[in-house]
Amino acid sequence: MLEFAAAKGPRLMLDESSVMDIGACYVEGVNLAPGRAIPDDGDPRIDHSLEGFLFTCGPDHIRHVEPMPGAADGQKYPLHGSFSANPAEVLWTRFEDGNAECRADVPLVTVEGRSARLERHWRIDGESGEVQLADRVVNTSGETMPVFLMYHMNVGAKWFDDGVRLAGAMLENGGSPWNFGEEPGSVFCVPAGIAGGEWAELRLGPIAATGGRTLRVRFRSDTLPFLQMWRNQKAPANVLGIEPVSHRWVPRAELEQAGEFNLLKPGESRSFALTFAFV
Repeated sequence: MLEFAAAKGPRLMLDESSVMDIGACYVEGVNLAPGRAIPDDGDPRIDHSLEGFLFTCGPDHIRHVEPMPGAADGQKYPLHGSFSANPAEVLWTRFEDGNAECRADVPLVTVEGRSARLERHWRIDGESGEVQLADRVVNTSGETMPVFLMYHMNVGAKWFDDGVRLAGAMLENGGSPWNFGEEPGSVFCVPAGIAGGEWAELRLGPIAATGGRTLRVRFRSDTLPFLQMWRNQKAPANVLGIEPVSHRWVPRAELEQAGEFNLLKPGESRSFALTFAFV
């Protein structure tokens, strides 16, 4: 793990062994990542990733396992795609003028046998404490391929009390208590785009353990036009997930039939961005 921190903001542990995702996220000395308070999805890659504060799904698949059409051996698209557990090649890190930056590439071969590269740039603004992630997925194969992406921001719900709420323009009535839906867990997916705006925003808080701070998440709604939210309080799980995502929550075949695949020709790329801060 690479410790990553600036003059202000959270102290992060970036996982070089898995896509340079975030493991621990310390705010006021408290690690907000859920750790082992997660469901067992039966995939050790995802089990490892779920423990952390942020992990990345894609680029060949998102969400749960689905069969690959035409695969004679019954091969399936893996749980949340092929990104997880792919090691990152760290190109450089900088800690200057109170800011922190890290650039890494993640080459991989998808389950379909196509090659792709994730070009990842992390930055923490030392003045505001905002964490900024800029990603670019490049099709390095010789054929056209669809590209999907979902960010899972997983927060340990053991830190929440009854005063913690979700707020965002994409939510019904503009917000709700953090423990939405039926017990012991629930999930929903809504359009995230806001008329006239390229960035969507969601807030979660105040979180007493962080000194009453609120987690503010912003993401590019042109390439991440949906927000999926899930929570799971079925013991031993106790986690809330904030999940900006590129596609609707419907079966893969339905997306394809509706012409909603994001197709990249060889050499083409697609960019995604997310920021978060504790305010």
